[in-house]
Amino acid sequence: CAILIIASGVGEFEAGISKDGQTREHALLAYTLGVKKLIVAMNKMDTVTWSEDRYKEIKKNTTDFIKKVGYNPKAVPFVPISGFHGDNMIEKIEDGKASWYDKTGWEKETKAGKSTGFTLLEAIDAIEPPKRPTDKPLRLPLQDVYKIGGIGTVPVGRIETGVLKPGMVVTFAPSNVTTEVKSVEMHHEQLTEGVPGDNVGFNVKNVSVKDIRRGNVAGDSKNDPPLGAASFQAQVIILNHPGQVGAGYAPVLDCHTAHIACKFAEIQEKIDRRTGKSVE
Repeated sequence: CAILIIASGVGEFEAGISKDGQTREHALLAYTLGVKKLIVAMNKMDTVTWSEDRYKEIKKNTTDFIKKVGYNPKAVPFVPISGFHGDNMIEKIEDGKASWYDKTGWEKETKAGKSTGFTLLEAIDAIEPPKRPTDKPLRLPLQDVYKIGGIGTVPVGRIETGVLKPGMVVTFAPSNVTTEVKSVEMHHEQLTEGVPGDNVGFNVKNVSVKDIRRGNVAGDSKNDPPLGAASFQAQVIILNHPGQVGAGYAPVLDCHTAHIACKFAEIQEKIDRRTGKSVE
């Protein structure tokens, strides 16, 4: 989930949602990176004296543009706050400064049901936790590889899918190195298993720091291990580009922790970002 912070000050909000504004860019960036849950926090409400009209104006304009980005506005809570005074952050605003908000608060409606509240903390607490994909094959992109005296080679990274356990035989792609995991550790504590979301370090047998590196992906050698790809099909959203993008275009690709040059072989179709249907 992303929290989109909006400046409610006169002129500030308008600048943020203008064509090249940061508010618009941040919402699009979050959606493009796969963050499909959103909370909108309208900051600096104290500078507009907690005006209900200003709240409604910002909510309407923000609803219009996040809908175009791809979000469902009904599932997005809009929380007016003042970071400077701490109002509506952890505790509900008092002293009748926003009596209109006392009656309504924020609300959102998702597949899990309807939620209501007043503060930003309540909106965060109302996020439905995603299911950890422990049933999928292990995928662990390496962030770094360390050589630690008395221990040996220790790759580190965050588990994306699957489970990592001591004694497991893992394969690193695309270097195609296979080895046994001696131990799994997180925050200097030994683990019996690591699950998706865990940032772990794991000690491996008979592997040099020269054999594996950042950008490699570890997987279970006995359960659909990862493989290097010569080509792949991708859905690309172009945020900003001065020229034409077509076949032969050669960008640098950042995928998980890998950073590598590639080339567009062909553009197969143009699709609508919200519906996923072909338009050209």
